[in-house]
Amino acid sequence: MKKVKSLDDLKRMKEGLQANIALREKSEHPEAMTQIKVAMATCGIASGAKEVMDFFITNLAKRNIDAIVTQTGCMGYCYAEPTVEVRLPGQDPVVYGDVDVKKADEIIEKHIKEGELVDGIIPVNYETIDKKYSGGI
Repeated sequence: MKKVKSLDDLKRMKEGLQANIALREKSEHPEAMTQIKVAMATCGIASGAKEVMDFFITNLAKRNIDAIVTQTGCMGYCYAEPTVEVRLPGQDPVVYGDVDVKKADEIIEKHIKEGELVDGIIPVNYETIDKKYSGGI
């Protein structure tokens, strides 16, 4: 964090933080916006979820993409942390695993901007597949 040397520095810092908070949390109609949820349970934080969340907040703002970035608890995919859920307006959510800042950038550029899915998706039916084959062969 930068040192505050003047009142103007403090005002600029406040404006920047308020913009980030608005991007992250405020919306009257969240279903009409891109929503990004970053799993921030202990396993996610230990795997780098904080950096991923900060990257999304900063880079969505820089690219003028109107989105809501929030944190959530454990999604149940501890083996694939950090995990991120992306929901584009009118579409089902997609959960990505093993998201680092490079993958987050790819998610922004390809999935959010172009609507193209990228590698690293955790399938919706993962639990069903896992349970089906967990009995051994």
